[in-house]
Amino acid sequence: MRSLKKQFLGIALSAVLAAGVLAGCGSAGGNDSASQNASADGHYPVTITTYDYDKQPVEMTFEKAPEKVLAVYQNAIETMLALGLEDKIVAASGLDHEVKPAYKDAFAKVNYLSEFKPSKEAATALEPDMILSWTSLFSDKNLGSMKEWQSQGVNSYNMLNSGAVSPKTLDNEYQDFENLGKIFDVEDKAGELVNAIKDAVKQTETYAQKENKSPKVLVMEDQSGQIVNYGATTLAGDMVTKLKGTLASPDASKLGEEDVVAANPEVIFAVYMDRDDQDMAAQTKDAIMNNAAFADIDAVKNNRVIPIELGQMYCSGVRTIDGIHTIANGMYPDLNLN
Repeated sequence: MRSLKKQFLGIALSAVLAAGVLAGCGSAGGNDSASQNASADGHYPVTITTYDYDKQPVEMTFEKAPEKVLAVYQNAIETMLALGLEDKIVAASGLDHEVKPAYKDAFAKVNYLSEFKPSKEAATALEPDMILSWTSLFSDKNLGSMKEWQSQGVNSYNMLNSGAVSPKTLDNEYQDFENLGKIFDVEDKAGELVNAIKDAVKQTETYAQKENKSPKVLVMEDQSGQIVNYGATTLAGDMVTKLKGTLASPDASKLGEEDVVAANPEVIFAVYMDRDDQDMAAQTKDAIMNNAAFADIDAVKNNRVIPIELGQMYCSGVRTIDGIHTIANGMYPDLNLN
């Protein structure tokens, strides 16, 4: 009888010990449910290479998806919205245009700051776990260096075409989407955005090759009387080239009126930034069309001066597809790219 009791007690004790071991295994890695989920699906950790204010590569490792993102400037905000991550934004600032209509409902949920560019003190008070922005924001006079924030446990990502790398290209825009897709584990959504742009580029390229067309194009912006030219190393220039246009002035960064006349573009894209001024596009076009010095330029004579907002062709993010449409339809009026 005593022997049976001992056997029973031994079995019971073994069962208790086994349950304890299993419970211990279940709690390994802490009580953070996000950490447990990350371990379960194997996506994290994710290491991404970004670039600091000095254009030097910096590796950022994400143990899980960020929960409190400070998003500064147009494409940082809209990319988060396009990826369905509005609930991950602790605060946003720095819009040059209203957000795209498709994202207005999501944007209504976002804490949008009154400061166009937050101070370091304001950013610190928000206690972000990630900062998503442009190169200029990570200077000492703005938010400070990425490595400084990284030492405080805050990761950063710098949009490539904001000045982080050169040349500025469509491929950089694709890379931003893909990197953010990995960071937040939304790679399918990021892929859809990239594929939509690539499809539009391919459709335009096929049309241009079939029709044997390569119009001469100038992308220009009047900045307080000085003409800025978007040449071969800019995103706008890369868009024109990828869409089979020919840059009228591929190398210069600044132009005089005489240079524009000498280039004699067939199509001019006139860059503007509206800041909610609905008349800015028309005013930008009129300034070129009504300039007597430009009267004999082919683009002016044939009314082929097309306004294009800066946000569509400079570190453009989700507006890249709009820039492709604007440039493609401007170069090839019969294309009707939708």
